[in-house]
Amino acid sequence: MIRIYITRLIINFFDYFQQKKIFLFLKKKLKKNVTLFDVGAHHGETVNYFIKYFNFSSIHSFEASNKNFNILKNKIKKNEDYRIILNNFGLSDINQNFKIKQFQETSSTTLSKINHDSKYFKKKIKVLGLKESQKIYENSDVKLKQLDSYCENKKINKIDLLKIDTEGHEYFVIKGSINTLRKIKYIYFEHHYDDMLIKGYKYSDIHDLLKRYDFVKIYKSKMFFRKTFEYIYENSKLD
Repeated sequence: MIRIYITRLIINFFDYFQQKKIFLFLKKKLKKNVTLFDVGAHHGETVNYFIKYFNFSSIHSFEASNKNFNILKNKIKKNEDYRIILNNFGLSDINQNFKIKQFQETSSTTLSKINHDSKYFKKKIKVLGLKESQKIYENSDVKLKQLDSYCENKKINKIDLLKIDTEGHEYFVIKGSINTLRKIKYIYFEHHYDDMLIKGYKYSDIHDLLKRYDFVKIYKSKMFFRKTFEYIYENSKLD
C-alpha cells in the first residue's frame, strides 16, 4: 500500500501541471455562473479545480464507487456549499445496476472488463508493487443512470462543461446524454489507448458521435506515464 501511495503522489505531481494548463484554457472560455458536471469524481480532485478556477452556479458530481464516494463526501462537505451536489451513482447509456471493479489504486476503479493478459496491465501492477496472485481489485454493486434522465428530473437546461473520467466508460456516458448534447457547450474527457481496458468502443466512435451533434475538437494532450489522451470538444452551434 505504501508503494501505491508513493506512485500516486508522483503521478499527481505531474498531473497537477497538466490539469492546471487545461483549466486555465477552459477558464478563458467559461465566464460567470456556469453549470459544471463532473462524471467520475473520484476523491474530488476535479471538484476542487472547478471551485478554484470557475465562477459557478452549480457543480453536479457523480461517483459510482461507494468507497470513493465516502472519501469524496468527507472532503467536499467541508465547503458546506449548497451549490455542490454530490451523487453516489455513475452515468451510462441506460439506467441499471452494475458491477464496478474497485482497484486498490482507487483512481483505476472501472466499469470496464480487464484484459489480464495485457502487457500494460502486467506493467501497471508491477509498478504498483503488486503480484498477479494478489486481489488487485474487488467487484461491488453500483447504480448507473442516464445524464438525460438526471437533467430532466433536475430541470437542467444547460451544461457549460461536462467532464468525464470514467476509466473506459466515457462513450456510454455520452450515449446516455443524447437528448442533452445540444445544451452542452464543452465536453472534456479522457480516452485510454492501452489494451488493459476492454471498453467495447474506439476513440473514433466518440469523435463520430460528437461530430454528428456539431461538436468540434479544440484541445488534445497526452497524460504523463500513460497511454491516455485528454480531449476537449466544443459545441459549435451553442453560443
